[in-house]
Amino acid sequence: MKLKVADLIVEINILGELLLSRVQPYVYDGEKAADIVIEIPKRYYENKHKEFPHLSFEECEYLWSGSSFYEQLVDFDGLMLHSSCVEYEGKAYLFSARSGTGKSTHTHLWLEYLNGARIINDDKPAIRYIDGEFYAYGTPWSGKTDESENVGVPIAGIAFLERGENSIKRIPGILALKLFMEQTVRSVKKETMEKTLDLLGKILTEIPIYRLTCDMTEDAVKTSYNGMKV
Repeated sequence: MKLKVADLIVEINILGELLLSRVQPYVYDGEKAADIVIEIPKRYYENKHKEFPHLSFEECEYLWSGSSFYEQLVDFDGLMLHSSCVEYEGKAYLFSARSGTGKSTHTHLWLEYLNGARIINDDKPAIRYIDGEFYAYGTPWSGKTDESENVGVPIAGIAFLERGENSIKRIPGILALKLFMEQTVRSVKKETMEKTLDLLGKILTEIPIYRLTCDMTEDAVKTSYNGMKV
């Protein structure tokens, strides 16, 4: 099966219903050759299921096929940021944090209080650098909620979220790099990691990065949007 994800053609062998259902908005029936090939044998997923018995076979396929996609994405000036990405007025805003902090809750407040906002990807958006600009893309690998859109949107800003009194401020690149490294794919391959670091250098130079401290109220949305809008 072929998909179109982040403006790339992805060829993938699919075994389970979970992944099959998630990829439907991304199915590609054109003639272009694959940019990325995900061909993972059934035995690999079975071994992962044995290693992580709390995950079903289909969940293992979903997770590790996504890992393969994001690992290869770096060859196309792209990476994954563990975040919830919302679009508003044609710009993408990404909110990253450790699981359970409230990044999805925050972006869903944008949907509640900002008319026309929509979720691009609720867990693992792809970021790509194309023709001198960074874009956020939805992908089929979007966490438990399966909220994603097969679109690419220019990025206005990225915020690393913490709970607390509502405030937002720009942060320096060296601090942002540490936060990024905690929330993206870190390859064991030297060449891939070098490409990732080069791309992160561009991101930290060209995209405003913020630390957002917030509660889960309408005022938190006003604080983040007014602090990040361009």
